[in-house]
Amino acid sequence: MALFKSPKNRRSSSSSYVSTLTTVVFIALCVFSVWMLTSNSVVSPQTQSVEETTSTRTAIDTSATTNDELSSTEDIQETAEKTKKHQKDTSTAVFGDNPGHLPDDAIKSGHKSSNNEPQKQQVAISDSQLSEESSLTQKEQASVIHEAGADSDVKITEPEKVQQSITDVEASDANKKDEEIAAGNMIDQSIGQQDVQSVDTQGSKVEEDEANKEQLKEDKGEIEVRKKDEKITTPNEEKQDVAQLDSDAASKDISSQEVLEKNENQKATAEKKKGSKSKKEWSTQAAQSQKEKGRQKGELNTVEKLEDHTWLLCNNTAGADYIPCLDNEKAIKMLRSTKHYEHRERHCPEEPPTCLVPIPPGYKTPIEWPSSRDKIYYHNVPHKKLAEVKGHQNWVKVTGEFLTFPGGGTQFIHGALHYIDFVQQAEPSIAWGKHTRVVLDVGCGVGSFGGFLFDRDVIAMSFAPKDEHEAQVQFALERGIPAISAVMGTQRLPFPGRVFDLVHCARCRVPWHVDGGMLLLELNRVLRPGGYFAWSATPVYQKLEEDVEIWNEMTTLTKSICWELVTINKDKLNKVGVAVYRKPTSNDCYEQREQNQPPMCKEDDDPNAAWYVPLQACIHKVPVDKTERGAKWPEAWPSRLQKTPYWLNNSQIGIYGKPAPQDFASDNERWKSVVDELSNIGITWSSVRNVMDMRAVYGGFAAALRDLPVWVFNVVNVDSPDTLPIIYERGLFGIYHDWCESFNTYPRTFDLLHADNLFSKLKDRCKLVAVMAEVDRIARPGGKLIVRDESTSLNEVETLLKSLHWEIIFDKIQEGILCAKKGKWRPDSVASS
Repeated sequence: MALFKSPKNRRSSSSSYVSTLTTVVFIALCVFSVWMLTSNSVVSPQTQSVEETTSTRTAIDTSATTNDELSSTEDIQETAEKTKKHQKDTSTAVFGDNPGHLPDDAIKSGHKSSNNEPQKQQVAISDSQLSEESSLTQKEQASVIHEAGADSDVKITEPEKVQQSITDVEASDANKKDEEIAAGNMIDQSIGQQDVQSVDTQGSKVEEDEANKEQLKEDKGEIEVRKKDEKITTPNEEKQDVAQLDSDAASKDISSQEVLEKNENQKATAEKKKGSKSKKEWSTQAAQSQKEKGRQKGELNTVEKLEDHTWLLCNNTAGADYIPCLDNEKAIKMLRSTKHYEHRERHCPEEPPTCLVPIPPGYKTPIEWPSSRDKIYYHNVPHKKLAEVKGHQNWVKVTGEFLTFPGGGTQFIHGALHYIDFVQQAEPSIAWGKHTRVVLDVGCGVGSFGGFLFDRDVIAMSFAPKDEHEAQVQFALERGIPAISAVMGTQRLPFPGRVFDLVHCARCRVPWHVDGGMLLLELNRVLRPGGYFAWSATPVYQKLEEDVEIWNEMTTLTKSICWELVTINKDKLNKVGVAVYRKPTSNDCYEQREQNQPPMCKEDDDPNAAWYVPLQACIHKVPVDKTERGAKWPEAWPSRLQKTPYWLNNSQIGIYGKPAPQDFASDNERWKSVVDELSNIGITWSSVRNVMDMRAVYGGFAAALRDLPVWVFNVVNVDSPDTLPIIYERGLFGIYHDWCESFNTYPRTFDLLHADNLFSKLKDRCKLVAVMAEVDRIARPGGKLIVRDESTSLNEVETLLKSLHWEIIFDKIQEGILCAKKGKWRPDSVASS
C-alpha cells in the first residue's frame, strides 16, 4: 500500500516540486548573471581567487551534495588553487597587479622584467662582490688572463647566447599563456557542470556519466598541457630514469644517494634550460623515505670506506722531505727546458697522493721560540751540506746534536739585526714596524733576515727554490721563521698585486735585467705604489767587470720602469752595500717616457691574478682613483690591523652577506675571544710558533693572535672570494692556494693548523683522504689541528684522523668544533712506485 498514492497527493507533490524547481532555477540564473558580469571586470576568470570561486559554487548549489559532487568540488578547488599559484608566479610576483587585457607584447615584456629582476637582485647581493678587483675568485682572475693572452683582448659578451636566452623567455611566456587559458576554460566548464548537478539532482545516470567523462577529458587535457610546458616526468619515466642511473652507478661504484642527487639535478637542469620556474609537487612518503635511507646509507658507506682506508708510506727519492708538487720527477723529466728554473716550479701529480711521509729517525719535539732562532735539532733536519759549503759565512754550523745559526748570511756575517738597522739608516722613511710592516724577502737563504725582523715588529714572506742550497727553507721553518719553497721562473708569484710594503734581495742572484726585465716587473706588480726595493748585491758595491755590467743594465731598467734610486749606502762592518729604489705613486712618469719600453700592460690584464699565470714583461698602471686599493698607503702599524680598509664601502656585499665594512667589523669581533677559546680546548701557546689558517677570510683569526709570539700563514683558496688584499692591508700576510693540491712547504712545518668551514667546501672537488694526507704531511708530530665545520664533515674528518692515529683531544661535533693532536705513528707498508 505504501507504494500507491492518491492522485490528489500526487498533484500536491508535483505542484510543490515545480515551485521548488522554479525557485532554484531563478536563483541559479541570478547568480550566473552576477558571475557573468564579474567575469567582464578587470579581474579575468583565469585570475579569479579561490575564495570567489568557492562562494559562487556555494550560492548555486542549494541541493544536497552527493559524494560525486564533493569529489568534483575538491577537484575544482585544487585546480583553482593551482591556477592562482601559477598566476602569482608570473607577472604579479614582481609588480603586484594583473595585466588584464593588455596586448600580448605588453604581457611578454612584463614577464621578461619579472624574470630579470630576481637575477639583478641576486647579483647585487653576491657574497663574493667585495670590490671590483676582489669580487672574482683567484681561479676566475687567472682564467681571464690565460684567455686574454699576450696579444688579444678579453671578449665578455656573447650575443648569440643573449639572443637564445630571449627566445627561450618568449617561448616560456607563450607556454604560460596557453596554460592560463586551459586552466580558465577548465574552471568555466567545471562550474557549468556543477550548475547542472545542482538544478537536476534527479537527472539521468547517463547524463551524469557523460559529464564525468567530459570532466575527465578536461583534466587529462590540462595535465597534458602542463606536461608539455613543464616537462613533468611520469612515474614510469621516473622509474626508467632511476633504473638507468642505478645501472650507471653500478658501473661506477657510486652510492644510492648520489643516484638520487643525479636524478634531481637532471630534472632541475631541464627546468632551468626551459627558463620556467620549477613547480614542486607534493612529495610522497615513499620518496621521502627512500631519499633519507639513501642519504644514511651513503653516509654510512662513506664512513666505512674512510675507516677501511689503508695508509701506506710514500715511495719516492725525496723521502722524509717529500713535497708532491715540487718533487714530481715524472713531470720534471718531460720539461723541454730548465733555462728559467721551470724544474723548480709547481708540477703537481694528476692524482693528489694519499700516502704518508716518513719521519726522520731520531726526530724530537722542536725547540721552542725564541731559542729556535739560534739552534735546532740536527735529526729533525739531518742535512750537513749547507753547513759545509756556507759554514765560513756563518749561515749554519753543526754543533753536537744541534744545527746553529751564529750570524745571518753572506751579506750580514756579523748578524742580521745590525744589517736591518743599516738598511733603515740608509733610508729612514722605511720606518720598520710603522710605515713598513709586510716584506717580501727574495732568495731568503735560511731566513735570518725575516727571523730578526720580528724584533722590529715586521713580518716577512721569505722564499727560495727547493734544493738550490740543500734544505735552506726547511731550516728557516724549523727555526720558526715564515718561508715557502718557490722560485721566480716563468709564472707569477702566488700573491695579489700592490700588497708588499718593501721587497728585499740580499745577494739573491736573480737576473733582474734579462728577458726585458720580466722578473723585476713581477716585483713591480706585487709592490705597493710608493713601496721600496732594497737591493743588496755585489753589483751595488763591487767593481768587477760582470758587476759593473749588471749595474749598468739595472740602472737602465729601473729608470725605464720609473723607479727612483733613493740612496746607495755601504755597511763598513759587513762590507756590503745596499741600493734602495722607490716605486712611483702616479702614472706621470710612464706617460712622459720617450719609449714605451717595457710596455704598459693591457687594460684587461688583472694584476691580482696569480694562480698559474705566466709572467709578462709589462708595467701595470698605478691606481689614481682615491677610492681604489693602492691609491693610498695603509694606516701606520699597528692601527692598520683593526682599521677597515678605506676602499671597502657600503655598496659592496661582504662574505657573510652584510655591507663590506660591517662584514669586516663583525668578523673581527667574532675572533676576539679565540685565544681563550683555544686555550680551553687544549692549546698550550708556549709550544706553538708556526700557525696556518687554512681558510682565512679577512684575517680575523690571525689578528686575534697578534699579541702572542706566533706568526700566522693566511691561506685564501683560489675558488673563494679574493679577500687576500684585505689581509695584507691589515699588516698580515698570506698566499693563494688550492687545497686539492699540495702546499709548497716541507713536511713537519706547522705547529697549529686551523680550518674554518674548509672541508665541507672541499668535498665536492677533492678526495678528503688526499686532503687529510696533506694535513698530516705539513703538521709537526705533536702539532694540532682545529676544525670548525658542519657535523657531517666533522664526522668524516674525525674518522680519518683516528685512522691516522691522531689523538682527539676535544670533540663537540654538534657544536661544530673538533681538535686533534698528531702523533708519530707511521704505517709499516710502503706504496708501490
